[in-house]
Amino acid sequence: MPTPPDGHHPVEGISGSELRRDVSVWGSYMWGYAAVGADIYTALGIITLAALGLAPLAFLAAGIVFALVGLCYAELASAYPLAGGGQYFTLRGLGDLAGLVAGAALVLDYTIDISLFTVVAFGYFNYFLPWITLGHHITDFTVTLGPIHLAWLWLVESVAGIVILIWLNVRGIKVSTNFNEIIGTVAIVAQSIIVLAGFVLVWRPDIVAHEFLFDRPTLSQFAFGSSLAIIAFVGLETISQVAQETRRPATIIPRTSIGLVISVLLFAMAFSVLAIGLVKPTDFAGHEGDPVALIAGHIPIIGVVAAPVTALIGFLIVFISANSGVVSSSRLSYSMSQFDLLPHWFAHVDKRFATPARAVIVFGVVALLQTVFAFFTPGSPGKTAAIDVLADLYAFGATTGYLLVFISLFVLRLRDPFTPRPYKMPLNIRMTYRGNQVWFPVLGALGFLGVLFFLIMVLLTHHYARIVGPLWVLAAIALFFLYRRKQALPMFKTLPRDWETATKKVLLEAEEFKSLEEYEAALNEHRARTGEPGTNLPGMPR
Repeated sequence: MPTPPDGHHPVEGISGSELRRDVSVWGSYMWGYAAVGADIYTALGIITLAALGLAPLAFLAAGIVFALVGLCYAELASAYPLAGGGQYFTLRGLGDLAGLVAGAALVLDYTIDISLFTVVAFGYFNYFLPWITLGHHITDFTVTLGPIHLAWLWLVESVAGIVILIWLNVRGIKVSTNFNEIIGTVAIVAQSIIVLAGFVLVWRPDIVAHEFLFDRPTLSQFAFGSSLAIIAFVGLETISQVAQETRRPATIIPRTSIGLVISVLLFAMAFSVLAIGLVKPTDFAGHEGDPVALIAGHIPIIGVVAAPVTALIGFLIVFISANSGVVSSSRLSYSMSQFDLLPHWFAHVDKRFATPARAVIVFGVVALLQTVFAFFTPGSPGKTAAIDVLADLYAFGATTGYLLVFISLFVLRLRDPFTPRPYKMPLNIRMTYRGNQVWFPVLGALGFLGVLFFLIMVLLTHHYARIVGPLWVLAAIALFFLYRRKQALPMFKTLPRDWETATKKVLLEAEEFKSLEEYEAALNEHRARTGEPGTNLPGMPR
C-alpha cells in the first residue's frame, strides 16, 4: 500500500512490507544465536572477575530470567510478526509514549551491541598479534595520554570492523543471514568440543567446591556480577526483529526461540562451571577480550590447537553478533518511524537492496562514536577499559525494554484476546475480562519480577549505565516531542490505529492463513455475542 500524499502512514500504521522474506528456520535460529550465543565469548571473563567463585550462580540467576523472557518473546513475536520486536509489542499494549521508551532503550542496547562485540571480536583476533607482529602484544600498541591508556591499534581495528558491518547490512539481509548460518554452525561444533574435552580431560570438581566456599564475592560484588550476567543472554529480541523477513513466522519463531533458550542456557552454564574448575577467577584479568581462548588453552592434548582455533571462531562468532546489532537497530528504527515515533526518514527502504539503509548508517555511526568514547575512557594500565565501559552500559537498555514487554504481555492478554497465539507461555490462570475469556500468565509475572530486580541492580551498581541510560531515553523523548509538534500530532496521546486491519494484513503477508482464519472467526464470534461493530483492541477506532 503506498504512503498517502499527506506523508502520514495509513491508520493501521503499516504501509505494507517492503522487506523481503528471506529468513528460513535455520536462519531465524542463527540470527538469535548470533546475538545471544556469542555473548558467552564476551561475558565470561568480566562476570567471573566480578562474581568470583559464585560466577555459575550469577549466570544461573540471569539465565532463569532469560528463559522467561524467551518464552514471552516466543508468544508475542509469533502473534505479532512485525519488525520492531519489544517496541512494537509495547506500542500495541501500552501506547505511543511507552513504545517510544521501549524502542529507545533497545536501540541503545543494539548500538552498544555493535560496539562491544566488535571490540571483543578483535580482542580474539589480537590473540594472533604476537605471531603477526613478531612477538609484539597488544600492549605494545598502546599510548598513554595522562590517565588514558589508549590501545590505538585495537581502536583502529574496531572502527574498521564497524564500517564493514555497515556496508554488509546496506547490501541486504540475505548476505548477512548466510554469513550467520555458516559461522554459527562452526561455532556450535567448536563450543561443544571445548566443553566436552574440558570436562573429560581437566575439569576438577574439588576446585569448583573450593572456589565456591573460599573465593566468594561480597554481596555488592555478586549483585554487580549478576547484573552483568544478564548481558550473557541479551539479544533474543533479534529473532522478533527479523520476523517481518521470516518465512511463516507464526510457525517458525516459537520453535527457534525455545530452541535458542535451551541451547544458550546450557552453553552458558557449562562454560561458567568449566571455567571455575579449570582456572582461578583472577586469571581472567587481562583476558576480558578472549576468555574462551584462555580456557581452551588450559585443556591438555587439544589445548595447543584448541586455543588458536577458539580465538579464530571467537572472533567470527562475536563479529556476527555485532552484525545482529546493526540489523536490530535498523529494523527497530524502521518500525518506530512507521508508527510516527521517529521521523519517516528512518523508514526509507533502499530500492536496490530492499534494506533500511539510512537507519543502518545512522546507528552504525552512533556505534562508532560509542567505541571511540570507550577507548578514550581512563583506566588502569593493561586493563581493558573499553570493554568494561561498554559492558557497564549494556544491561540498562535490555532490562528497561524487557520490563515494558512483560507489562505489554499482560495488557495484550486482557485487551486483545482475539489475535491468534500459536504459542502461549505455560502456566496460565483462566479469568474473565470485559466478557471475554482470557488467560493470566503466571510465568510472565515471575519474569517481570526477575527483570525488575536486574534493572534495580543495574541502576545501583553500574556507574555509567545509570547516567547514560536515562539520559539517552530522555533525549529520545525530547526528539519525539519535537517531531510530533512539527507534524501537528498529539504529543501525549496515542494515535488511533486500526489494529484489526493491521493484524489481518500482517498474517496475510506472512502467509499464515490458518491464523488469519482463526482471527476472523474470533472477531465474528465476539461481534455476534456482543452486537458491537468493532473490538476492544487498544487504540482501535470505534
